[in-house]
Amino acid sequence: MNTFFGIIQNNAAILNEDESLHCVKVLRHKVGDTIRVIDGKGTIAIGKIEAAHAKQCAVSLSEKETVKPSRNYTLHVAIAPTKNIERIEWFVEKAVEIGIDEISFIKCKNSERTVIKDDRLKKVAEAAVKQSQQAYIPKLNSLVDFKEFIKTNTSNIKLIAHCEKDNKQSLKNYISTQKKFSMLIGPEGDFSKDEITLALTSGYLPVSLGESRLRTETAGLFVCNAFAAINS
Repeated sequence: MNTFFGIIQNNAAILNEDESLHCVKVLRHKVGDTIRVIDGKGTIAIGKIEAAHAKQCAVSLSEKETVKPSRNYTLHVAIAPTKNIERIEWFVEKAVEIGIDEISFIKCKNSERTVIKDDRLKKVAEAAVKQSQQAYIPKLNSLVDFKEFIKTNTSNIKLIAHCEKDNKQSLKNYISTQKKFSMLIGPEGDFSKDEITLALTSGYLPVSLGESRLRTETAGLFVCNAFAAINS
């Protein structure tokens, strides 16, 4: 059964134009076909197509369920986009599949990419949610300056992974349940020393992700996997 994003109200759902086009023109669904609809906020529904239009599909729902979040912690990864945008798209896709609540994109001193396409990354995240049959879509934030993120982040436990020699603790020592975590992952040239100092003086804790030096997107995924594995 194919899954689509839609606005769910009472016993009806409406698919947006992109989802409607995919439903009708690509997958060739027609009136009377049964599909699954999710709103990305915890509701999963099943129903039959009542109006099969490429710009707006209407669905009559026969089943509807509100699913509670499966994780007892929240994870927010703030990551510097890579020069090759396909690598950061890969990170978004896999992080969503494994489990993440929020992704922010940060512009650092050593960043090689200072522009991203929010709509494209949102579509990657939505596709990953549908593929992995989840009920929630993570929040994706637009690219912001490193200093601005540091100033506005309100997580309970704030972590930073960097390559400088420091008295860093293993990530596993900080992972626990029922907490709101955020992790800073730097660009391919790492954070600058000034950025590391700013983070540490702002309450961020330096962590080690192992002995190997990881690519940006690999480091981000390592964090997601570590949280999922320890809390599973």
